[in-house]
Amino acid sequence: MGAGGRMSKVSNDKNTPQRVPYQKPPFTVGELKKAIPPHCFNRSVIRSFSYVVYDLTIASIFYYLASNYIPTLPHPLSYVAWPVYWALQGCVLTGVWVIAHECGHHAFSDYQWLDDTVGLILHSALLVPYFSWKYSHRRHHSNTGSIEHDEVFVPKLKSNVRSTAKYLNNPPGRILTLLVTLTLGWPLYLMFNVSGRYYDRFACHFDPNSPIYSNRERAQIFISDAGIFAILYGLFRLSTMKGLAWVLAMYGGPLVVVNGFLVLITFLQHTHASLPHYDSTEWDWLRGALATIDRDYGVLNKVFHNITDTHVTHHLFSTMPHYHAMEATEAIKPILGDYYQFDGTSVFKAMYRETKECIYVDKDEEVKTGVYWYGNKIE
Repeated sequence: MGAGGRMSKVSNDKNTPQRVPYQKPPFTVGELKKAIPPHCFNRSVIRSFSYVVYDLTIASIFYYLASNYIPTLPHPLSYVAWPVYWALQGCVLTGVWVIAHECGHHAFSDYQWLDDTVGLILHSALLVPYFSWKYSHRRHHSNTGSIEHDEVFVPKLKSNVRSTAKYLNNPPGRILTLLVTLTLGWPLYLMFNVSGRYYDRFACHFDPNSPIYSNRERAQIFISDAGIFAILYGLFRLSTMKGLAWVLAMYGGPLVVVNGFLVLITFLQHTHASLPHYDSTEWDWLRGALATIDRDYGVLNKVFHNITDTHVTHHLFSTMPHYHAMEATEAIKPILGDYYQFDGTSVFKAMYRETKECIYVDKDEEVKTGVYWYGNKIE
């Protein structure tokens, strides 16, 4: 199933989703906003902080249980218990990551200084350079779906696919690609702009002089770096007191899970055979914002504060708090019609399928416009 369960009218393949309409929509952002209850745009400091407290309380409970009880288990059981802890704690901390991400969008409160303070603390604790990512992510939202200017998960053009890609276009190759992407994708993006847009010189989220940033943003990149160094120093001191193995077990394992979910969620939100990309002759902000898709992660939708199944609304109204996004999504679905995309496919099946089917983008052979679609035929 794909594209909200609507199958293609022109394909005999039952697994081929119907492409989203690529023409300019018959509605405006203003009309969508009018359809949403006004209270959905209200940000509450108390309510926003309640989610921070809730997530950190659950994370503290998992930490307490793991640090006090897993070491007492016999070795065969501890080998199972540690990965379980990493998975559970990683899921909860992904929720914390999402809240920090909302701070970067000014969706946490009505006070920019408070959003930046909370976001800096929470993101730094997860080794994310807050201001650095805030600005690059803002550019992603400003240029979503643009072949030339989108900031991350920019698909390759068919003409730019390397000949060596055919050696990975098989089940073992796809699994290897997924493993590398989910484990190393996030740090490689931050450090070397891997999967990011093209710049004519070296781009790095930790470099204040990176071409990613404007001159007025560079001072805040130093603040982001200071936050990261402070956490790394704290981890170093912890490792000298409790040992490197303890730090890796209690913090490193969950962090790998957080990074993996971050990459997976973003990848699946913007990669689907039904979604178009546009060059400068066709792209506009609204069509780009609609070139994304909601997914179903089951119970994790709530753990991740619905960033997974309300992403279309998030791209349209990024300053809206997550706790109103579900109501807003239901309000605009009737207006969006076929422009709204949802895929309820199992996440495990979807990530393999998208890795298989979405290798590059190319123009439609019949419709020669500036609209590009995913393909997977490597010659």
